Amino acid sequence: MRWAEYTIYTTDEASDAVCEMLTGIGADGIAICDPDEIRRILEDPASLTYADEGFIDSLGDRVVIKAYFAELDDGFIRLGAKEEEFVNDEFINMIYGNITGKSVTCDEAEELLKTKLGEIGEFLDVGEGLMGFKYVKDEDWANNWKQDYKAFKISDRVAIIPSWLPKDSIDAPVKIMLDPGSAFGTGTHETTSMCAEFIDKLVTEESSVLDLGTGSGILAIIADKLGAGEVEAIDIDKLAVDVARENLDINGCPDVVCHTGELKDAKKTGYDLIIANIIADVIAMIASDFPGKLNPGGKVVCSGIISTKEPKVLEAFARAGLEVVDRTEKNDWVALLVKSIG
Repeated sequence: MRWAEYTIYTTDEASDAVCEMLTGIGADGIAICDPDEIRRILEDPASLTYADEGFIDSLGDRVVIKAYFAELDDGFIRLGAKEEEFVNDEFINMIYGNITGKSVTCDEAEELLKTKLGEIGEFLDVGEGLMGFKYVKDEDWANNWKQDYKAFKISDRVAIIPSWLPKDSIDAPVKIMLDPGSAFGTGTHETTSMCAEFIDKLVTEESSVLDLGTGSGILAIIADKLGAGEVEAIDIDKLAVDVARENLDINGCPDVVCHTGELKDAKKTGYDLIIANIIADVIAMIASDFPGKLNPGGKVVCSGIISTKEPKVLEAFARAGLEVVDRTEKNDWVALLVKSIG
């Protein structure tokens, strides 16, 4: 079996949106090489990771994303969401639209990716964009993409371990085995780590938690492992939900409710903590819906906010009667902790 490998050169700012888009159109796998993340690991005094002299300088500045699509028997590739995938009738939150399952030529897929990158480029700097594609053999794709993932601590108490590595790869009180699959959210990005740090501080045994836009399920798993009383995970992408469920099963989290949907589809009437690690434009769009989904004293952790978009989000929060009670920033990405006023 062969895979069509599409290479995209993008920016740290746009990498999350690009990965979400690739998942939405049906990529069977996504591999990311973020030079800034590698530099931070290598330059961390506590890190035991070693690199040859000159390696850091050789990384450059661009984020390299490789998306993989399976070649069908007729030489075409399948591109698009499965027929049963969740679709909002009004296309709210469906930022990139939805393409139901179909087979296309590699050239047609290339044109579609260019169009989608152009749409993202309307609100984020996508960098150089699509660089073309090549075919790779099954065994190359199945194994080579894993080499970029290492065990790491995402918060004071929580470590993330790729599912193909031994559990003793790192020492931490709480260990989460994660298979990124083709869903958004490996835990290495600043937006995810900032959310994890807030969860580590806020979750108690009495907490009811909603992970909105769960992706790989990593934040829902963290909340559950830290002892939250109830955890629910939602994503508009069925593929992400499927991967999240697998990761929940791997980590022994059977009580976490995971399903397709958006905020209005949440099963409870109120939550103590809502986690929204999505993108700034969507956060601003749904800000007014948060207060109605919070228990008295409840809070919302919002991330996925590039610093240039923070004013837009803050304005939406003010209109919605939400007050910022804490803020953290990493490499131009912002996470905000908010609560209802009054």
